[in-house]
Order: sequence, then C-alpha cells, then structure tokens
Amino acid sequence: MTKTLNIIGGGMAGSEAAWQAANAGIQVRLHEMRPKVGTFAHRTGHLGEMVCSNSFRSDDHEQNAVGLLHWEMMQANGLIMRTAYQHRLPAGGALAVDRDPFAESVTQTLEAHPNIKISYDEITSLPEDGHWIIATGPLTSGALAEAIQKETGAEALAFFDAIAPIVYAETVDMDVAWMQSRYDKGETEDERTAYLNCPMTRDQYEAFIDALLAAEKTAFKEGETAGYFDGCLPIEVMAERGRETLRFGPMKPVGLTNAHDPDNKPYAVVQLRRDNALGTLFNIVGFQTKMKYGAQKAVFKMIPGLENAEFARLGGIHRNTFINAPTLLDDQMRLRSKPHIRFAGQITGVEGYVESAAMGLLAGRLAVAELTGQALSPVPPTTGMGALVTHITGGAEAKTFQPMNVNFGLFPPVDGIKGGRRNRKDRYKAYTDRAKADWTAWLGQKALDAA
Repeated sequence: MTKTLNIIGGGMAGSEAAWQAANAGIQVRLHEMRPKVGTFAHRTGHLGEMVCSNSFRSDDHEQNAVGLLHWEMMQANGLIMRTAYQHRLPAGGALAVDRDPFAESVTQTLEAHPNIKISYDEITSLPEDGHWIIATGPLTSGALAEAIQKETGAEALAFFDAIAPIVYAETVDMDVAWMQSRYDKGETEDERTAYLNCPMTRDQYEAFIDALLAAEKTAFKEGETAGYFDGCLPIEVMAERGRETLRFGPMKPVGLTNAHDPDNKPYAVVQLRRDNALGTLFNIVGFQTKMKYGAQKAVFKMIPGLENAEFARLGGIHRNTFINAPTLLDDQMRLRSKPHIRFAGQITGVEGYVESAAMGLLAGRLAVAELTGQALSPVPPTTGMGALVTHITGGAEAKTFQPMNVNFGLFPPVDGIKGGRRNRKDRYKAYTDRAKADWTAWLGQKALDAA
C-alpha cells in the first residue's frame, strides 16, 4: 500500500482517525500546527490535549447514549477511549480523565506507530489532490477556516465555548466543603466521594447571583455575535435566563448531604471534580465563564469554602468553528465539491470529546475502505456512530443546524417499546441492546471485507 492518508489536526478526531487507518495498514501523515502555532485554549503541543473539561461524561452503556459511544469505540479498538480508561479518575458514574498523562500517552502511542508520521506544520489551504481528512476541530486556524469558507461559499458558522476554572485542592476550606458524589453514585469509596462540594444558603446564593450578573465580562469583537452551544453555556448567561437557573442546573443541591451539617439541606451546591490523578487540582463543574480574570477571582471566592482558593487556571471564552455539514458533506463524510477531502470531529457539527473522537474513528475507517477498494454498507443509524453521522450528513435541518451531542432523540424508535418517562429505562435499554448488535455486525462485515 503506497497511498498516504493525510490528516489535518491532532486532536481527538484526528488522533483517532490516524490510529484506525494506521492499524489497517495505511500510511498516515498527521499534520498538527501546535506547538509551532498556538491557540487560545491549548497549553501544550501534545496530541489529544483536553481543553474545556476533563470529562468524557456518562460511562453507562445501557442507559446513556454517550456511554453507548464509549462501548462502540472500545469494540472498534479506539485509541482515545482505551487511553481514557488507562488514565481514569474517580467521578461517580462519569468517565473523567487525568488530562496531561492522557495527552502524553496518546502522543507517545501515535509517535511510536510505524505507519504514522507526524508533521508539526500549519496547513493553510485546501489540498487539490491526495486523500485527506480535515479534523482541525473548533479552533481551526484562521487561514484554513478562510479557505474552507471560500470553497463552500457559505457564511462562517460559529458558536462560542467557555472554559471552567481549575482550583488548587489544598486551598479549599474542608471545614466547609465535603467529598461526595451525587446520590453517592459509584461502586467504590473513591467513586462515591469523587466530587468536592461547597454549600450555599439562600442569602449566599442570592448574593452570588447578584455579583455574577454585575461582573465585568469579556466583550466580543466587532462582527461577532454571542451564539453559544447550549451544553456549554457560561454561568453568567445561564443566570441571565433567570435567577434560579443555576440552582436547577450545575448548582442543584439534590442527592447531596452536607457532612458538616447533615440536618440542614443546602439551598445550592457548587461541585468541583478532580482534574488529575494526584488529586491536587479540581475544576469547578459547569462553571464555564466569560468573566474577566479579576472579576472571576472576586466572584468565585464568594463560594463558601473557596474564600482563600488559588487558581491553577481561570476560565475563558473562545470561538469555535463548524461547517454546515448537512449541506456540504455526503454520507461518507466527504466534501461534495472536493470528495478527496473528508471532515471529522467538532468541525462537522458534533459537540464533545466523545462525539469528536467517534467521528474521527468513523472517518478513518471510511477512508481505509476507499483506499483499499472495499464496499462498506452504511453505518446503521440504530447505533451511536450511525445516529450521529446520519444527523450531520442529512438528518439535521440545514437552515437551523447547530452543534449536537449524541442523544437517544437521534435514534430510530424501537418497535414495540412505549414512549414516555415511565418507560424510559426499558426504552433506553432497548436502544443500546439493538445498537450493540448492529454495531458488532457492522464491524464484523468490515473485518470480513479486509480479510
């Protein structure tokens, strides 16, 4: 095999696509502009660096669509998911990752693969020939984004992501805060005590909301509009939607008992999740923000237990770019106007680390099939992978297309299973059982073709 698959972008999608193709015997050249060209959000030049959060979200592969994607990627020998489990941190029912060792491991694995060559360079234009996957993610460089826009003839589509702050654990007042996962979820003591909780009375909550709303925020540049992805809203934007919004969102007090005052239920609770294996860093869950740095310190130190907190990283906001995939991509994730180019990851309009890696996995396998002359059947839309790729390549309404997390609303109904909240558990189990069978069959078909 002398043909080379070029992949632009070494994030979740690009790293996974490279791994899948290289393991199938394809020669891969992975182009990553970092650390030569930096971005607002990245701190290192590692491949697979986690930026906004360190969570892969729910790991429940029977009742949750994200957990199902975890399962499907593991069945396909996914590098990103395998590495995530190797660097897993206690997080109740979620899959949280020690982000720096995770990225270092992804980088070392890809660097060591005999079929992968890594070029640390910036690609600034669309290639005219060869075989390519563009997996540049939400932080696509300005020059390449401009080239994509010129080719597609579409207005640049973008939304804004915000990053949550990280606190040094030793600076949290544990006479006020306590360790507990919501509803004591988890099979081990570490899992059941994975989150650090800071309680608020009603007066404290009201004062916090007042300060949050009054705080100085980052202003947008001329021509930019504040379009946010709903799954990653800044806390001040949530607060603007109603004073109780946060208390029914990231600050909900349900499923928690204050270990220092068990008879009094907190009015609101701020949770922090472990950010590294040492337990020295915790990120404030759901506290993405566009407040200016000085305002962040003042407002966040109003949280009981964080009065003397020191921050390893403050929050911030950055622009994310994605394409109108239902209009521009075919069902093989190829650019209709230049079918030698595939797109993968967040730039296609999926949202989240897991979904990005999943689309990278799929793009890598589709590229392998094309390069080796295989005829693959479409990925079943009954699977997590299939539901996502069907959505972004035609299932979504192009006029209102926005970034989307995987969810059971994207799946075809299961015959004979009733709807409604009362039947939700049986319905979700039916979705995941069907998906596992169909995904296994699709992978088996691919293995037969490759034999």
